[in-house]
Amino acid sequence: MKVVNLKQAILQAWKERWTDYQWAINMKKFFPKGATWDILNLAEALLEQAMIGPSPNPLILSYLKYAISSQMVSYSSVLTAISKFDDFSRDLCVQALLDVMDMFCDRLSCHGKAEECIGLCRALLSALHWLLRCTAASAERLQEGLEASTSATGEKQLALCLRCLEKTLSSTKNRALLHIAKLEEASSWTAIEHSILKLGEILANLSNPQLRSQAEQCSTLIRSIPTMLSVHSEQLHKTGFPTVHALVLLEGTMNLTGEMQPLVEQLMMVKRMQHIPTPLFVLEIWKACFVGLIESPEGTQELKWTAFTYLKIPQVLVKLKKYSHGDKDFTEDVNCAFEFLLKLTPLLDKADQRCNCDCTNFLLQECNKQGLLSEANFANLVAKRTADRDPQLKSSENANIQPNPGLILRAEPTVTNILKTMDADHSKSPEGLLGVLGHMLSGKSLDLLLAAAAATGKLKSFARKFINLNEFTTHGSGESTKTASVRALLFDISFLMLCHVAQTYGSEVILSESSTGEEVPFFETWMQTCMPEEGKILNPDHPCFRPDSTKVESLVALLNNSSEMKLVQMKWHEACLSISAAILEILNAWENGVLAFESIQKITDNIKGKVCSLAVCAVAWLVAHVRMLGLDEREKSLQMIRQLAGPLYSENTLQFYNERVVIMNSILEHMCADVLQQTATQIKFPSTGVDTMPYWNLLPPKRPIKEVLTDIFAKVLEKGWVDSRSIHILDTLLHMGGVYWFCNNLIKELLKETRKEHTLRAVELLYSIFCLDMQQVTLVLLGHILPGLLTDSSKWHSLMDPPGTALAKLAVWCALSSYSSHKGQASSRQKKRHREDIEDYISLFPVEDMQPSKLMRLLSSNEDDANILSSPSEHLRGSGLLLGLTPPLLQDSPPASSLSNLFLLISSILGSRTAGPHTQFVQWFMEECVDCLEQDSRGSILQFMPFTTVSELVKVSAMSSPKVVLAITDLSLPLGRQVAAKAIAAL
Repeated sequence: MKVVNLKQAILQAWKERWTDYQWAINMKKFFPKGATWDILNLAEALLEQAMIGPSPNPLILSYLKYAISSQMVSYSSVLTAISKFDDFSRDLCVQALLDVMDMFCDRLSCHGKAEECIGLCRALLSALHWLLRCTAASAERLQEGLEASTSATGEKQLALCLRCLEKTLSSTKNRALLHIAKLEEASSWTAIEHSILKLGEILANLSNPQLRSQAEQCSTLIRSIPTMLSVHSEQLHKTGFPTVHALVLLEGTMNLTGEMQPLVEQLMMVKRMQHIPTPLFVLEIWKACFVGLIESPEGTQELKWTAFTYLKIPQVLVKLKKYSHGDKDFTEDVNCAFEFLLKLTPLLDKADQRCNCDCTNFLLQECNKQGLLSEANFANLVAKRTADRDPQLKSSENANIQPNPGLILRAEPTVTNILKTMDADHSKSPEGLLGVLGHMLSGKSLDLLLAAAAATGKLKSFARKFINLNEFTTHGSGESTKTASVRALLFDISFLMLCHVAQTYGSEVILSESSTGEEVPFFETWMQTCMPEEGKILNPDHPCFRPDSTKVESLVALLNNSSEMKLVQMKWHEACLSISAAILEILNAWENGVLAFESIQKITDNIKGKVCSLAVCAVAWLVAHVRMLGLDEREKSLQMIRQLAGPLYSENTLQFYNERVVIMNSILEHMCADVLQQTATQIKFPSTGVDTMPYWNLLPPKRPIKEVLTDIFAKVLEKGWVDSRSIHILDTLLHMGGVYWFCNNLIKELLKETRKEHTLRAVELLYSIFCLDMQQVTLVLLGHILPGLLTDSSKWHSLMDPPGTALAKLAVWCALSSYSSHKGQASSRQKKRHREDIEDYISLFPVEDMQPSKLMRLLSSNEDDANILSSPSEHLRGSGLLLGLTPPLLQDSPPASSLSNLFLLISSILGSRTAGPHTQFVQWFMEECVDCLEQDSRGSILQFMPFTTVSELVKVSAMSSPKVVLAITDLSLPLGRQVAAKAIAAL
């Protein structure tokens, strides 16, 4: 018989009762090689013939089973064929189909092309939908069945459906394939969700609890498919998290003016990366705040910490609340954190003793006000703290000293009122404004107000108002003596305040966003060109110090001949710009014997007698001048600084003189600190009883900085947390040694650790230390240090476990933080560094040749020849390896460029034939990338991994899991889904 088509061949086999293997042999004779059985739709044709009658044809079914077992037909074609059957009233046919599915539903695979693997995902999705419909139909019939026999049959069929569903869904591989299918066919997934809801409604009335429980488990498994990558177990065995502690300390000590959002995002990233439960996370923030309150040096730093704890951190928690799944949950977590905190009675008592008040009570009130605690929880916590508090603390509180927390909380609304006052027209009531400013200068009012403004993000606005006021007072026309003295005082106070703000909080707070065409205010010009700052070297011969000679001559004559400074019609900004040249003339005259010391005393008294800002400008130039002089030439310049720094004991001074002198001396001490250390000179500034520069000059003398670095890190590691003094020493070392030196030496210390718990603690602490300048440190780590370790076989031994695992974890944490913050804004702490950036990473590595050996050789070479270095972006885009990247990302972002180069190196290591600790390191690195992933965030650092790496990675036994493949591919792209499906289907 000549066979015309598939149907005829099947019918002939049935008529002649061929056995399954006879059928297979004859089929291959009838249909010569060429078209595959899937193209001929063999599975569908067999099922169609088998299901013609009320019961299935066992012989034709045996042919189908043989075709499946001998791989004549693919699993996807069989699943597609089964999902087309929709007459669920034919029990025996349904049972036969379930039996066929049961053969292979937990061992699906495909070794064909990527398109065939995607086809398997789609077929499995269709089959899942069919199974759900089948289960629902069986459950409906069971409910309708009145006779006992019908009920038993219905229960049996429902049990079969649920068993097949459970077997299909219990495989992680199948769930991963369904995850891909969901992204491929969103509409089909919607249909599945509807089917689950319908099934739930039907089964709610089912009398058999076992079947109902089984159905609920299946529904839960299906619902978990879209989120199968976001399930992370939280660290419940740990109670201390040094990274959070150090981050909060770092921010409170060095970056009070920083914006809140970057801090919130960084804290959330640490929480996610380390899987920290929310109550313990909030507890760690409070612990760090209380430690900061206890150890902060007296004076400005103490006020800064109080403002940070009571004004900024509650606002940070309000923002963190938005990341939480529900308001009620978060308030419960905050309550739980406070419950834990109240158990740390010694810490709280110590803070109370330092602050002369019940610190916790103030904090609870503030959190209650911000809606972070319910009224009931608030009352309960206050009662608990009152009961636990050391009774001696209450009796020892000094009623005459107002506690800082109370002062800071009262200062916040005052800042708002002052800003409103400053908005008024200055010309209408300058005396009233002077009264407000004079009140601000008394005691520690200024530092309190500035700390409150800094913590609430109002300091820039505060500074802007004072710059406008300073600009307003530079000119006076047709004024009386009284008006002139008020104008002089307003100029002086605003100038001193702005200098104080710049030194305490950084000059970037003062600078405005320059818009072309606008005239730059006098104070900004002076600060940028004439004011000494840490790391800023000024040229005393710069044109900014050499104004119009006629103005200089008249100023010299005024200082030398008058008994005191004139005020009427005085252009104070011109006097401030001319004073440097005037001082040079006076110095020359003194050195050449034209002026005697008594004349110099009279001149310096004149300079500081009315407005202190002239003395500040004079010392600013003298500091720059002294740096340029030889050892034997400095005496007179330093003597003049001494003269200007001392107060003037005269009754003929303007209002608020003593208060202004206190601020002036603080400014001068900051200005002179560097030059006095370099010239080994001492100038005794009038003391206020408080160390105005507590974190200055912390490095021990005559010790190599590498020793200091290793020593401080060893102490920090031993303690298990970073204190604020250590943070400042580490920051100084980062400035002195540079980023590469700093990072390289700390990584060496990490690789020396051999105990697992020590390496983990070291990673947590190093990450927080690297936050001093995360962007630059990450570029060095990913671009220099890791390639150096991975390509030099003599260093491979240092990558063994546990230090190798720890380094992989640290590298991933840094990469994630740096890349995410690069997309946003660098923190102000990192912007304020006067330090050159690392080399341009766009052109750091050559990757024109993809051969692993050449890539290895080039990556490990030290050549920096511009001719051999070229941009990786063009090659990557041209090769189609990184189709997830948009060209600007590679061109404009150093973190992106260094990440893409590192992943190319990883790819080449996996493709090479040499195994060792370096390949193990790559595995740890990828595992940590997967562990740190959030749901729907595969667009983070793994987007820089070439797609070709996936097939190499799954050859590593520890990485050959469906979840890992889903995690390391960008499933938002069709190509990414194909790569993932191909890798998973072959597992």
